[in-house]
Amino acid sequence: MAASTYDDALKRLLVHEGGYTNHPSDPGGPTNFGITLADYRRHLKPDATAADVRTMTLGEAKAIYRARYWDALRCDELPAGVDYAVFDYGVNSGIGRAGKVLRRVLNLADANWAVTDAVLAGVRAHKAGELVRAICDERLSFLQRLKTWPVFGAGWGRRVAEVRAVALAMANKDRLALPPTAARERDAKASGKAVVPVNAPAQKTTAGGIAAGGAAAAQQASESGVRPSIIIAIVLVTVALAIGGWFAWRWLQRRRQEAAN
Repeated sequence: MAASTYDDALKRLLVHEGGYTNHPSDPGGPTNFGITLADYRRHLKPDATAADVRTMTLGEAKAIYRARYWDALRCDELPAGVDYAVFDYGVNSGIGRAGKVLRRVLNLADANWAVTDAVLAGVRAHKAGELVRAICDERLSFLQRLKTWPVFGAGWGRRVAEVRAVALAMANKDRLALPPTAARERDAKASGKAVVPVNAPAQKTTAGGIAAGGAAAAQQASESGVRPSIIIAIVLVTVALAIGGWFAWRWLQRRRQEAAN
């Protein structure tokens, strides 16, 4: 398997994980880029605080993901698609569970989670697509049994469905079927992950500024005795420009987030 698969897998994973969050229902506590405070303490700074997690750099997060998740699960030696399914599961629910589930779907003993040579041999004896489906089926079933499913279930369900679709496309070498890595705010909110906050000043200079200017123009026209039909036209044009400005602003924000990943 090409090592470059890691870059694509990480980009997709970071879309799901989002930025800093400290959701009261998330047992992980302070989390950034999907890295919890406990993970940050374990791998980088033993006495780290929530503030350290908040200011974590993307480079630090990538280093942790590569060494402590991707390499630990020997994803470079797994077939395309299986690697992504196992990696994303390991980040979301722990490498211990991901490794044991991989063993379980291969009908191997799951007393430990290590991805051994015997596990790799078992993987090679199966079709990648079959393993992806089995892993994702077990993952969804496990998540549905958690007491936090009512809080995060909608986001988790969509995440598993997207991982399944992407992993199957990877397994089938179907690049055209790969969904884009664009961030989805509704998924991040539903899964308890933070979303990059709206830049209020920037928003004011687009839709807000257009709306304010249009309102002022309409008011001035009204005070000048301009016919109602013309005032209505000013309002309609202003609304159209404001909507267009808002969509342009949102497109620019998504482009910046993707570039940052």
